Amino acid sequence: MYDELVPYLVKYLGNLDGWLDEAEKFAEERGFEVDVLVDSRLAPDMFPLSRQVQAACDTAKFLAARLSDAKAPVDADDETTLGQLRERIAKTLAFLDGIDAEALADCAGRTITVNFLPPGTGLTGQEYARGFGLPNFFFHVNMAYAILRHNGVPLGKRAYIGSLDILRTA
Repeated sequence: MYDELVPYLVKYLGNLDGWLDEAEKFAEERGFEVDVLVDSRLAPDMFPLSRQVQAACDTAKFLAARLSDAKAPVDADDETTLGQLRERIAKTLAFLDGIDAEALADCAGRTITVNFLPPGTGLTGQEYARGFGLPNFFFHVNMAYAILRHNGVPLGKRAYIGSLDILRTA
């Protein structure tokens, strides 16, 4: 399952970092303080950009950690600037870089317990990854993209999809 998960988590976190870079350039060109975007949201009852980035990072690291039996680092969720959010992404990417592919070799059938399920119940690794982990990750990545676009950051579909190198095999 490593090849089905980790490269995509890495790719889209890298894309997210690139979008924040574009937001910084956009703010500089328009002459406004980029960090006002940190608290931007699409609707009053939705998370702001900061929490979307934090949730995307948390989902990626906890998905990889639970499936590999690793211990995920805990973050304080106190980022208030785009620079700090980019550091959060970098820390998550470093954690993912340390995940051993062999540790995920037999995780598809392993029982994963998570706090949103009743005590004593769990999901298989495959159910957890495909039914919750990846959809949750992409939800938060999508919301971060949408918040940036909503605020005028010039991102398009190509920026969202990013490089297709991940699809090429040697």
